[in-house]
This record gives sequence, C-alpha cells and structure tokens, in this order.
Amino acid sequence: MLGLPDKIRGCLFDLDGVLTRTATVHAAAWKEMFDAFLRQRAEQTHTPFVPFDKVADYDTYVDGKPRADGTRSFLESRGIELPEGTASDTPDMNTVEGLGLRKNDIVLRMIRQDGVEAYEGSMRYVRAVRDAGLGRAVVSSSTNCQDVLVAAGFDGLFDARIDGIVAQQQHLHGKPAPDTYLAGARALGLEPAECAVYEDALAGVESGRAGAFGLVVGVDRVGQADALRAHGADVVVTDLAELFGR
Repeated sequence: MLGLPDKIRGCLFDLDGVLTRTATVHAAAWKEMFDAFLRQRAEQTHTPFVPFDKVADYDTYVDGKPRADGTRSFLESRGIELPEGTASDTPDMNTVEGLGLRKNDIVLRMIRQDGVEAYEGSMRYVRAVRDAGLGRAVVSSSTNCQDVLVAAGFDGLFDARIDGIVAQQQHLHGKPAPDTYLAGARALGLEPAECAVYEDALAGVESGRAGAFGLVVGVDRVGQADALRAHGADVVVTDLAELFGR
C-alpha cells in the first residue's frame, strides 16, 4: 500500500518541498538576500547587476544544502570569494556566515508572516507509514526544522529528527554527502538498505544514492523529473500520495 519494497523498515523524509511547502519560501528568501548583496556589489564594482534566479540558481546551487554550503556554492558560480566568517558574525557582515544568517532572518520573517503549509498528500502518507509500523525520521539541513514541523502539524509523527542543529553537533557533512541520511537510519536502528529516502532536491537524491539506501524516491515539485532520476532517484512522483497502491 505504501509503494515500498518488502525489505524497507524505515522512511527518511526531507522537509522543505517534501513535507511542507517551504521550498518556495526558501527560494524567495535566497533571492531577496542575494539580490540585495549582488546589487550592492554591482554598484561598488561598476559591473552589471545579474539577479539570483530562484529556479535555476536555487535548484543548482543551494537547494537541500546547509546554508553555508549553498551560500559558498552560489558565490563561486559568480566568481565571488568572501571570507568564511565565524559563528560570532552578524547578518550585516559580508561573509559566508553573515549572508547565511541574513537569509535565515528573511526565512523566519516570511514564516511568521505567512505560516507553514503541509502537503496534504505527504501528511496522509506519513500517517500511513506510522500506522504500518515503519520507523520515521525527518532529515533536513534546516536549523528551523522543529519549528516548521510544529507549525505544519507534523510534530509527534517522527521517531527521530536529523536537522541542521544535529548536523553541527555531530559534525555531519551536508547533502549531497550521505551523512545526515545515514544518521537518520542509525537513529531508527536500521541499515541504509532497510530505509527509503524521500527527496525533492537534486543534492538530496544524490545523498540517497551515495548512501546505498534501499529506495530513493524523488519528489518532483518543479518539473525536474529527469534530473531527479539522473541524480539517483529510483522512483519519481509529483506527490507522495501517488505511492499509495503502487
């Protein structure tokens, strides 16, 4: 009924774009932050302002990655090198850390203003996974993961949470490395081959493939089914409810 091989005993879910409609919020926040930075830099260097593309740039450089990795990756694509900064940096500083903090402040403002919406099909699917007695973990690079889960109504549906805070504490590499998903499997007491990964980000499905998980489900919210398959998805759906009865 869940569209899973018999060997699967646990399910590892990404948050933004899989469980909640927050991927678009993150994309908008990245654009607001980067556009302001790029516009200021263009004025200072007397070069053309080329805005951040919240589809192409977001999907290619930042989606699914820890904030610092996404910030650094996009800047590199524009040939921009900034100091890394430190944990004591503030959002007004033009460092990798500072820009990441600036983006996070924007996300929090947007969530406070507009709330968080769950994908109805994902809510039904997670509840069905719970009712089937399978282990459940949410695996996200977000440091706001718990707040988003509560706001979207998912709180209490998961056995474990591996988020940006846990990744920092355990020194886990972010996606596309498999570290956070492997930690999710360990938290459920399972081997990777016994777990299914559910991801909408190209970096996320790469991490599922790299970790040799039992199934990698790509969730196509933006018309990138072929790219999800190319990066490692075994199955691609537009909504988790499509898995019922497969």
